[in-house]
Amino acid sequence: MFQRLIIVLCLLTAAILPAAAERPLTVFAAASMREAMEGIGGAFEEQTGTEVVFSFAGTGTLARQVEAGAPADLFVSADAAWMDYVRNHDAVRADAIFEFASNALVLVGPENSPAIELTPDSLHAALKGERLAIADPETVPAGRYGKAALENLGLWSTVSAQLAPMENVRIALASVARGDTPLALVYRTDALVEPAVAVVADLPRESHPPIRYLAALTSVQSHPAAPAFLKFLAAPRAREILHSLGFLTDKVD
Repeated sequence: MFQRLIIVLCLLTAAILPAAAERPLTVFAAASMREAMEGIGGAFEEQTGTEVVFSFAGTGTLARQVEAGAPADLFVSADAAWMDYVRNHDAVRADAIFEFASNALVLVGPENSPAIELTPDSLHAALKGERLAIADPETVPAGRYGKAALENLGLWSTVSAQLAPMENVRIALASVARGDTPLALVYRTDALVEPAVAVVADLPRESHPPIRYLAALTSVQSHPAAPAFLKFLAAPRAREILHSLGFLTDKVD
């Protein structure tokens, strides 16, 4: 009886392991990383044969899902604060966190919009009494960076009553592309992938904390290729994709 039980367990293990390897590698990633992660995932799949699937949303939304035990193998955060949050809740492996990219902030308006100065009068005139789209400063990294920049530039009091907080930075971008708002504060990489908007001002890098993209293996990670994908984010091919989309990798060069 005991020998029969051992045989059954061995057969079950043999069946489960291939299934784990055959299922897609699942990555939860910040919305601003969509094109980059899809490109990197495609390159990784081409190199290894491992299928990679993504879930994109605001970093805070994803962090809470990872904390709750969502079946993600990797988590890609657009700031250190949310990565610290999931690490402090033991939702990611503290020994498998990797910073791999950075970004810049810009103001965008509709296509062919003229440049504006970063002064209260210019910003007020450009808004024309309407709202400034911004990722939610309370929960979304792009909004946090944006609020810090506007405060340091002396512009927060000009726009704080005219904000249109959005669930993530891509929704803020889309609001200008659709004509719902006259301006949005987004990442430079977002502006590069949306032809219906134009950059009207670059926010100085020194006006906000460094924009940091970090990836980590989750505590529930079970796909055998997950560590290889984390390492691949530093590979020349991944950096080439990041650079082609406007991301910076000087932190890890």
